Amino acid sequence: MPQPETAVLATPDNDELHLDWYRQGSDRLAIVSHGLEGHSRRPYVLGLARALMADGWDVLAWNFRSCGGVMNRQPRFYHSGATEDLHTVVSHALEGHYNNLFLSGFSMGGNLTLLYLGQQGERVDSRISGAVAYSVPADLAGSADMLALPSRRIYMQRFLRDLHGKMQEKARRFPDLIDVTGFDNIRNFHEFDNRYTAPLHGFRDAQDYWASCSALFRLKDIRVPALMVNAVDDPFLSARCFPEGRKVLGAYVTVEAPKWGGHVGFVELARDGYYWSERRALGFLSRINGSS
Repeated sequence: MPQPETAVLATPDNDELHLDWYRQGSDRLAIVSHGLEGHSRRPYVLGLARALMADGWDVLAWNFRSCGGVMNRQPRFYHSGATEDLHTVVSHALEGHYNNLFLSGFSMGGNLTLLYLGQQGERVDSRISGAVAYSVPADLAGSADMLALPSRRIYMQRFLRDLHGKMQEKARRFPDLIDVTGFDNIRNFHEFDNRYTAPLHGFRDAQDYWASCSALFRLKDIRVPALMVNAVDDPFLSARCFPEGRKVLGAYVTVEAPKWGGHVGFVELARDGYYWSERRALGFLSRINGSS
């Protein structure tokens, strides 16, 4: 992979988003959104970027607020429904010469991608041709329940450890708004989202946040071809993260549920070094763009 060209994009509320551009003069651009507590240079992001570039696409991988090693300016940070930030990135990209835009996201970034397209609905820009999302916690409440299980404790502890560091820095910057006293007593996303995510982002509580920001409820409103790939053995996903039927999915969304893949895994031993997920994205792109 070549080194990206980095850029800082201002948001309407006087904050910043940090971008990694991989340009090779294409008129097609793929925008890739990472997962919870991830960043634009995680291996799964770079792997997909490499495959897309080999297929002739420019790639833009972006960091959610507070991710990628730079703390954002505002008290708020990121959340599963922060589609206004994805819209800022998409709008910025469409100011360029691109006539074909493809969206992809992993885990939380997958939910964000599908929720954004559902919110856009009929208003979606005609240059957006489709999307692929992997390991999507489309049912946020159910996913939070899964991660609260004792068997998922190792994952939950890792997320909370990373988030604790961020909230400590936020508390230093905004002591009147954010308090980290007793943070070590937080055990799951029910408690974290109730205490931090919901109030900092204008939601009544965790349940209101999850209900408002779950892509599950907006899939039927999507108006471009979209593929959601969730592995059956994904430890983060509830049963409702595998929706079926046109009443829920609408006319444009397809769900695939391979038996294996875990959470953002989808490893496949292949001569070209591509993961199965990367090969699947290229196949889907080929189909929706009429080149196969």
